[in-house]
Amino acid sequence: MDNHQTGPVETGAPMDYREHEKTYDMFLAGTKWGTMMVVVLLLAMVGGFYAGGGLLGGLLLFVILNAAGFYLLR
Repeated sequence: MDNHQTGPVETGAPMDYREHEKTYDMFLAGTKWGTMMVVVLLLAMVGGFYAGGGLLGGLLLFVILNAAGFYLLR
């Protein structure tokens, strides 16, 4: 294989910083909301399985904690 370059090496398209910032902000928002959902799910599972709440108790706890989480993290 020949690796010899005879001209300038293409460095790619110029950076679109506004689009990069939007993507990074969406990544941070997804991480924040995803982490909140996982924590709420684990707490609802603990409430349903170990605290004696059962399926409906865990589901109710999941809905209440999600509502509180969305209110507090917005």
